[in-house]
Amino acid sequence: MTDTMSHPSTPNANAVNGTAALLETRKLSVDFGGLHALDGLDFEVREGEIVSVIGPNGAGKTTLFNAITATIELSSGDILFEGASMMGLDPNKVTARGIARTFQNVRLFANMTVLENVMVSQHCRTRQHAFGALFYTPAFRREEAEIRERAEKILSFFGNRLVGYRFDQPAFTLSYANRRRLEIARAMATEPKLILLDEPVAGMNPVESAELTKLVGRLRDEWGFAIVVIEHHMDVVREVSDRVVVLDHGTKIAEGEYEEVSNDPQVIEAYLGHGNEPS
Repeated sequence: MTDTMSHPSTPNANAVNGTAALLETRKLSVDFGGLHALDGLDFEVREGEIVSVIGPNGAGKTTLFNAITATIELSSGDILFEGASMMGLDPNKVTARGIARTFQNVRLFANMTVLENVMVSQHCRTRQHAFGALFYTPAFRREEAEIRERAEKILSFFGNRLVGYRFDQPAFTLSYANRRRLEIARAMATEPKLILLDEPVAGMNPVESAELTKLVGRLRDEWGFAIVVIEHHMDVVREVSDRVVVLDHGTKIAEGEYEEVSNDPQVIEAYLGHGNEPS
């Protein structure tokens, strides 16, 4: 199993600050009946960048993730990854291109062990298929060993939270915070270039939240992932973000560094109108 994957790439004329975008949406719209969940959204992420997407409830944040990962249909617009359109791809092919995600509500294989959850997530990168598994060929055994080794390495990233005896624990026995960590580990196992984190600290206590906030920075600094974070906790957004994008009613109303965005009158008005002022 290889650690990297080549992707088609073409020059991107719509570069940000002189650097071509890793991910780009162009005039992206998603309609549900008469509701414009996303309305002509232009959005970009550069390699190695951490971008937070914030906004009131119903602003279109999770719809953006669903559109990028091909779990909903677009009404119009385009999504490009490394300069190549992703239109027409199914979710598995989006993952194979190098985009992984977590969900607002944790989605794990509850009855599989911690280690199995991470190993099975590598299927999009395996070379051996039915023949090798059926006859348990030497090549299949080597690849299986590589998959296990990589899974253990990924789980070790989380310190002692998911290693040792926990390798063999069913996922459903984990604490809520460790289930969150395991979901991130599964995303890492797909060998992505971009990880989409949907409210990663939701439901955590302050200590757990602070620990996971540091992990987000380490995912970029130690593993090289670009990251997009949907988050309601402004202290997390302030801590991790290179850039913040604010959505309201499916449109982008502000973009920039945290201090600039958090003091934008339009952003404050949007949050106040929904009973939630950014802090």
